[in-house]
Amino acid sequence: MPKERHVMELQGRTRVVVENGKVIEVGVPMTEYCPIFDKVRGIKKFTPKTAKDNIEFRMKDFGMFSENRELEMEIFVGFGASETFMTALRRGLLDTTITVCDGAGTVITGNPRLCQGMGSRISGLTETSPIQGLIKRIKAAGGVVIDPGTAAIDQVSGVRKAIELGFRKIGVSVANLKDLKEIRRIEKETGTEVIAFGVHSTGMPDNEAKEFIDLVDMATGCTSKWIRAGVAGKTIAQFGTAVPIFAITTRGRELLLERAKEVKDPILVNTMKLPVLPEERQPGPLV
Repeated sequence: MPKERHVMELQGRTRVVVENGKVIEVGVPMTEYCPIFDKVRGIKKFTPKTAKDNIEFRMKDFGMFSENRELEMEIFVGFGASETFMTALRRGLLDTTITVCDGAGTVITGNPRLCQGMGSRISGLTETSPIQGLIKRIKAAGGVVIDPGTAAIDQVSGVRKAIELGFRKIGVSVANLKDLKEIRRIEKETGTEVIAFGVHSTGMPDNEAKEFIDLVDMATGCTSKWIRAGVAGKTIAQFGTAVPIFAITTRGRELLLERAKEVKDPILVNTMKLPVLPEERQPGPLV
């Protein structure tokens, strides 16, 4: 039987390796605390054990890394990439999205529920193996898996494929500057509209974060010192204060404001100098 291997970075970018349904390796967290994990799971300090326990909880709770993985999920965060893209697809602001799913890699879909369900409860997935039963279900739900044989995570190829399929308004999650620069080159070359949502930025170096902010439409602050510092004077809207989402462009702001219409919790709208980062609510230490 071929070995199934999945690598995810979560809880302060702790690297966890899962092979054939078992956690075989756990790294050390880069940071210690996130208010979201505290609120939802009561975790006050990240350790290798909390990361291992959390991965195993997700595997048990919704079948992560298995062919029975749930593909329709409850709303976990108000303004996550998958939730924002879900709303944008519903409202016709995007034709399709390019996101990542464990067991499938990069997936193109215009199905709002599938987009949200695949991304709702995964963290920084850096490597995954194909799970053919899951891939079959994703295809049946309207997803295009860009490489069913390897489950490659390749957002650039996803953008190229989406354009080949005829899509013109494309949302993509992106986690590094190299991919983002190539996506912007493709966008310019083809005359398409690609809205990039920056994710998984904890630990991104200073010089990379500055250029990343200049090219992205919106980005999560994660526990990134340099994203949070770099958005000053550039962000035109902020959603949340603990792990904030920053809109850098007007089209990014448009998607996030559209998403706000579907958020059930009360929302405060105000004008002020951004970013707003109350010290007592931040994750930490920032890296």
